[in-house]
Amino acid sequence: MLIAILAIAALAGVFGLLLGYSAIRFRVEGDPIADQIDSLLPQTQCGHCGYPGCRPYAEAVAQGEAEINQCVPGGETTVLALADLLGREVVPLDAEEKQPSVAVIDPLSCIGCTLCQQTCPVDAIVGAARQLHGVLAVNCTGCELCLPPCPVDCIRMVPVTEDIPRWRWPYPSRAIPAAVPPTPEREAA
Repeated sequence: MLIAILAIAALAGVFGLLLGYSAIRFRVEGDPIADQIDSLLPQTQCGHCGYPGCRPYAEAVAQGEAEINQCVPGGETTVLALADLLGREVVPLDAEEKQPSVAVIDPLSCIGCTLCQQTCPVDAIVGAARQLHGVLAVNCTGCELCLPPCPVDCIRMVPVTEDIPRWRWPYPSRAIPAAVPPTPEREAA
């Protein structure tokens, strides 16, 4: 019994040393600024910014290779958050801000070609070859990447209704309110 306990203790010690060595030898360094930027992005993986996903765009912004105003799905809200995080000047969005939307497939027109399914970066489109496809609205980010490959144009984008789970407090207006001219009632007070 004592031999078994000593053998297990020796094995645990050896494996502990190996684990400690591998943690030092094979350490992967991450960029904490890129992690913070990535957490502010909408994670649509749409490529509208010119990068293949949100993480590569976050790394480019962290390294100073990209501007903070290229995320179309994030809109002005993301630009303001990135400017605040990085201490940069707020710049206008590089494109027109879009209303959040979700893809809907017309069941009468879908031919089951799977081209839309192959281009969806978040696997929101489900279906099989030569079968009707459907969109998981919860997973759809509204990136519109499924629209161009569809040969029968059976996909359309429908605006997402603003309900309790999707509602966000709007940022204050950046416009300076006009000065209110004095009136006799205000001067008397």
